[in-house]
Amino acid sequence: MRLLHTADWHLGKVLNGKNFIDDQYFILKKFLEAVDDKKPDAIIIAGDIYDRADPSTDAVNLFDEIIFKLTEKKIPVLCIAGNHDSAARLNFGSRLFANKKFFITAKTATEPENIILQDDGGEIYFSLIPYFDPAAINSDEHLTFDAANKFYIDCARKNIPSGKRSVAVAHVFVEGGEESDSERKFVGTTGKVSAENFSGYDYVALGHLHRPQNISDKIRYSGSPLKYSAKESTHKKGVTLVEIDGNGFVRAENIPLAPLRDLIEVSGTLNYFLSQPVNNAYAYVTLTDDAFVYEAAQKLRGVFPNLMEAKNKSRPKGFVEEPTRKFRENATLFEQFGDFFEEMTNRKLNSDEQSAMEEIFKEVCL
Repeated sequence: MRLLHTADWHLGKVLNGKNFIDDQYFILKKFLEAVDDKKPDAIIIAGDIYDRADPSTDAVNLFDEIIFKLTEKKIPVLCIAGNHDSAARLNFGSRLFANKKFFITAKTATEPENIILQDDGGEIYFSLIPYFDPAAINSDEHLTFDAANKFYIDCARKNIPSGKRSVAVAHVFVEGGEESDSERKFVGTTGKVSAENFSGYDYVALGHLHRPQNISDKIRYSGSPLKYSAKESTHKKGVTLVEIDGNGFVRAENIPLAPLRDLIEVSGTLNYFLSQPVNNAYAYVTLTDDAFVYEAAQKLRGVFPNLMEAKNKSRPKGFVEEPTRKFRENATLFEQFGDFFEEMTNRKLNSDEQSAMEEIFKEVCL
């Protein structure tokens, strides 16, 4: 079976005041061309369809257009909700779409169902595991993110007959993955999931991390189809083509997609950039002039009309950096918060604030 695995479209993304909807229309047109070229037996969309829970009209219209064009091709589509999506909104129409082989799982279920597809080697079971808060799992225990996902994955695997090939689709941060700076961060390690939880599957199609990467030979992030931060400027964006043979052996490769505009991070002197032709890329520029360049962004926009950020490597004349407060070593989490509060406000927590925060920390740290 041949699969096209994609994730993290973030439709409706606005970055530094730039609306990416035209870029997203363009890249999804390239995606549809890849569908026609590679002729997959199924398509996987591993979460974060939208950039926010209440997506813009343009974002909804774009997703609607892609759904329509994919269902016209009569290729099964397996789609889950990510942490940016609203499960309730994305779940709308899911039973109706299933009749068109567009399978959306946005909410957890007491008995997770698997989607069963067939190829010449027989049945392949697909477990659709949307992003969810551990509190959504009906358990007498207070489950960690890892434990909740293990519990739910185990529930899904109970319905997969022994010896059958299987694929998991999930939107999680698997331990060992490399982050970018455009993903919505979890607190500490509480949101991380062990790769061992997916050990029974022949392939695991992941979403959440924006860099295309392998966690193992069977676990892969397709990455986002577009660059959404300066630190992603070196990423090779695209979709993942996956082939699973009759014995469950997997081969995966990245299929690059060329964007409407690249996103770049560059450095050099002002005179160097002013001597260059116009560059329409989304540009993060660092000026390396010995002297601080005032109004750098205004001076660079003639060369970079889609300038995202301009900064100087040099400091302004007379600039004095304020000393950074050193926080106490071996301080408790509550004490660290108190130090941070004092750093931000130049005063200590009063007694009422201390009492309120102690109650909050008791709840959070249970």
